[in-house]
Amino acid sequence: MTISRRYFLKSGGIAMLGMAALPSFLQRAVAGTPMPNKKKMVVLFQRGAMDGLNVVVPYAEPNYYHMRPTIAIPAPKRGGAEAALDLDGFFGLHPSLEPMLPLFRNGQLAVVQAVGSPDPTRSHFDAQDFMESGTPGLKATDDGWLNRALQTMPEERPSPFRAVAFGPYLPRTLQGAASAVAIPDLKQFRMNGPQQTTEGGFEAMYAQTVDHALRGVGTETFEAIDQLKKINPDTYQPEHAAQYPKSRFGQSLQEIAELFKADVGLEVAFLDSGGWDHHVNEGGVQGQLSNLLRDLAQGVAAFHQDMGDRMGEVVFVSMSEFGRTAHENGNRGTDHGHANCMFVMGGDIKGGKVYTRWPGLADGQLNQGRDLAVTTDYRNVLGEIITKHLGDRDLKTVFPGFANDPRQHLGIVKT
Repeated sequence: MTISRRYFLKSGGIAMLGMAALPSFLQRAVAGTPMPNKKKMVVLFQRGAMDGLNVVVPYAEPNYYHMRPTIAIPAPKRGGAEAALDLDGFFGLHPSLEPMLPLFRNGQLAVVQAVGSPDPTRSHFDAQDFMESGTPGLKATDDGWLNRALQTMPEERPSPFRAVAFGPYLPRTLQGAASAVAIPDLKQFRMNGPQQTTEGGFEAMYAQTVDHALRGVGTETFEAIDQLKKINPDTYQPEHAAQYPKSRFGQSLQEIAELFKADVGLEVAFLDSGGWDHHVNEGGVQGQLSNLLRDLAQGVAAFHQDMGDRMGEVVFVSMSEFGRTAHENGNRGTDHGHANCMFVMGGDIKGGKVYTRWPGLADGQLNQGRDLAVTTDYRNVLGEIITKHLGDRDLKTVFPGFANDPRQHLGIVKT
């Protein structure tokens, strides 16, 4: 499916118009008054199906090592750097996530394990679409759960930066009636063309096949351009000695922090990362997965450090479309699975705990005899954040067809 001109104007409008000379009346169009402080949310989508069993390692589960003879992460050991980082006596973090360990121990970071979508698909495209729409198994949904959450909290004059996706295209999650914009890079406002995609491989194909039926450029794009002129990314200095990784992921997190601090009205930010599909040579303590996790941990830790006290108003949540098989395959990798893990970080979070209804890894406990089973619906995690953190009580609209019973919430967010 090709990208329509209308969609490209909407999703790439800022990049296309950023170098244009604006008349003075447009430069004065947006008032310079700071936006009122509101609770904020950052959503990370890890495209490719991250291996949650090697990220949050069930090292006290004997079957884990039986199923993964070459890629398992060793159990924690005193003075051992090449081993899992103990969390609670049962689970441990992959050692490449060490920068995130202080956040967990300080109660700023929570982990959810055995979480995911109830839909059984093993298709990246369908699973991502279902997870971003918030309606697993239903392909007819034409907007995303994050956009619907904004719709249930309408504002009379919303900021053009109320909802921002940091990438060249507006993701499925933010498509809908509520205004949202896509910004590829705060530093380079230039025409990149519709051929640019988020990542190589299937991530690029996914970006090109989502529904592009969006509204035109609209006044919010011009207002966003005008407000962006007040921000100079080249002079931005992270606070508290924070050092972001040089990756696209690290750059996006730094720009999110910059917009939060600029008081331009940013409430929800979305970013994604790709490359998590490791069928071959996934690696254990070292390797492909380890490299991605190191980038993830350095970026998340830098963002938390840079934001400082402002993290009291922010919740960061990560997700991936599904997990990997419990058994490693013949190529020292893993195949498409079912349940995964999520990270939740912020000032409103009851961190320092792994939240799970652990199903076990015995043969009779596995989903379809091969995967970690889903015992927590990802919508329960998001629903609790939306309700308790953002203050949106209309979850029936955000997640239509899903009960989202508060009794099923895990208690991750402080009341």
